[in-house]
Amino acid sequence: MIDYPLGSGVSLVVISRRHFKGVQSVGRIFKIKPWWAYGIFIVLDTICVGMGMGVPIFCILFGFVVGWYIARAAIARTETVEEVVRKFLWYAVATAGYTFVVMAVIWGRWMVILFDPSTDYANLGIPMILYGPKVSFIGWQVLMICISPFLQVLATLFGSHITLLGWLRRRKAV
Repeated sequence: MIDYPLGSGVSLVVISRRHFKGVQSVGRIFKIKPWWAYGIFIVLDTICVGMGMGVPIFCILFGFVVGWYIARAAIARTETVEEVVRKFLWYAVATAGYTFVVMAVIWGRWMVILFDPSTDYANLGIPMILYGPKVSFIGWQVLMICISPFLQVLATLFGSHITLLGWLRRRKAV
């Protein structure tokens, strides 16, 4: 890693290719094309949705592993830390986008019953997390469709930043 001071406390950090001897010996998994990696992610994320029976808790936890992989792959392919962090955000949003689409397909079709006055919301099997059954149902829909993919973005970003910080710390020690 080479640090170029730009003045007023700002510096440009360039990751030198000579620091990648350990990363390249890890294996070919970090060198696969991003579309193949995204395809593998789609399969594994679908399995995580199935394991959670439509509740994406395993998808959120899978975000930590995806963040680790994103960091290792981005470090192996890019030159500057700024590019690496930009790829973190892009890949985290792309992976959560797929989870959002899956959750919209699974839970979005339940939105039709909001307009049916004879629906018994208390007996749908949805947790009563708010004051009334209908409000709890709406809250559950928002939680499943919107908030869960956002939590997956946060988990992915956290995992990738922790991996990057560990990698930079090891490189500074060398």
